[in-house]
Amino acid sequence: MLLHFTKMHGLGNDFMMLDLISQKVRLRPEQIRRLADRHRGVGFDQLLTVEAPERHDADFKYRIFNADGSEVENCGNGARCFAVFVHDRRLTHKKELLVETAGGLLGLKLADQGQVSVDMGVPRLHPDALPFLAQAQATSYALQVEQQTYDIGAVSMGNPHAVLRVESAIQAPVETLGPLIEQHARFPKRVNVGFLEVLDRQSGRLRVYERGAGETQACGTGACAAMVYGRLRGWFDEQVTLQLPGGHLQIHWAGPDQHLTMTGPAQRVFEGQIYL
Repeated sequence: MLLHFTKMHGLGNDFMMLDLISQKVRLRPEQIRRLADRHRGVGFDQLLTVEAPERHDADFKYRIFNADGSEVENCGNGARCFAVFVHDRRLTHKKELLVETAGGLLGLKLADQGQVSVDMGVPRLHPDALPFLAQAQATSYALQVEQQTYDIGAVSMGNPHAVLRVESAIQAPVETLGPLIEQHARFPKRVNVGFLEVLDRQSGRLRVYERGAGETQACGTGACAAMVYGRLRGWFDEQVTLQLPGGHLQIHWAGPDQHLTMTGPAQRVFEGQIYL
């Protein structure tokens, strides 16, 4: 079968976009892994599919698959690419969209100069939402990894995140500590791990080790989770710019029980087709 796709990225976090409204295909995990191979396939951090919605109040259904073939609940950078993709493909003329994901509904708004704003909803802070094994909800938790204890935040943005503050994001042990926390027994469904350096009340640096993908150039939901943890700890104001390896994201969050908004770019790289 000949599969048509678009390659896109949001701050270097790259995606293979599939329109499954105009073409019908069902991909198995091993096929996704093969497509994700950067030497023998297309190469991507995540595969994103556009499908017809199941809910009457949604414009589209949006599914996300990691490079290892596992399906996940949410992806902030992918959501921005999704909005640009469906508009460029003329699947819709609307500039504001409501899309259905495994993590809930997302509101997307196409803005000027290639920017997209995403209403990420209300962050979920109870441990059960991730899930995370803890006796009660708290602003931070002590997590023992091998012989060391780390102070972390636990936030669900429709997908699970652990965030820890570091002195330097550049020098943070992302490659070694990231997978240890990702697969920690207290996160039964694994977790994305953010390494946050606070610069001042309006800015910070962030690197993210993503569940099922490893470190990526940018993680939208990870940036949102870092903002939430930083604001709960009193480090951030309600508008923050986070610097990720691939670029900058603007995050706005007024506080608990309020919707969080993320704004950043999304770009098309190329169109292609590949035989399955």
